[in-house]
Amino acid sequence: MPFTICLLAALALYPNPSLDPETYSTEGLELNYNISEELAMVGQDHTFKQSLFTPHLGKSFEGFKEALAFKESRGDYFTVNTLGYLGKYQFGAETLKLIGIYTPNQFLYNPELQEKAFVANAKRNKWVLRKDIKRFEGKQIGGVKVTESGILAAAHLAGPGNVKKFLRSYGGNNLSDAYGSSVKFYMKKFSGYDTSMITPDKKARVTL
Repeated sequence: MPFTICLLAALALYPNPSLDPETYSTEGLELNYNISEELAMVGQDHTFKQSLFTPHLGKSFEGFKEALAFKESRGDYFTVNTLGYLGKYQFGAETLKLIGIYTPNQFLYNPELQEKAFVANAKRNKWVLRKDIKRFEGKQIGGVKVTESGILAAAHLAGPGNVKKFLRSYGGNNLSDAYGSSVKFYMKKFSGYDTSMITPDKKARVTL
């Protein structure tokens, strides 16, 4: 019995001399498995794999918005914090009223409205702080280099009035929010971004 089993296994593995290779030809088939050299190296280069789909926003205005949004809410449009601040950029109801939004629920579930609100609020804050930007930009206050983007980020956190107080007291009046983030911290964290596309506008409003 063992001999029979071995014989059958050998016959199964032995190539059939009657097979016609032409029957298995790939001629006429469109076979193209070429891939780029970069993708071929993904298995060997893990750093490429990690950065393959990572946007590089740098110090652009989009980079500014997304960095600030990540700090505020980790970029979540539909979140409400324990103090009732709403959305990706954590707006309060009173601030929304200043830029023409009176329905917080509509705002929370409308990402397009939230993006427009951020720009409108930045325009309004830049108008309120225009003289302070001109006066203090480039100076060191409390160990922080003052930049326009830092000023606008701090105004988003604490309102333009509290940013004025910080700058004009040379860092002596440094308001913090309920979670411990201060005007000075935001001014440093979000410094050096390009916010030149924000035009000062006293009457900035949101329209869809």
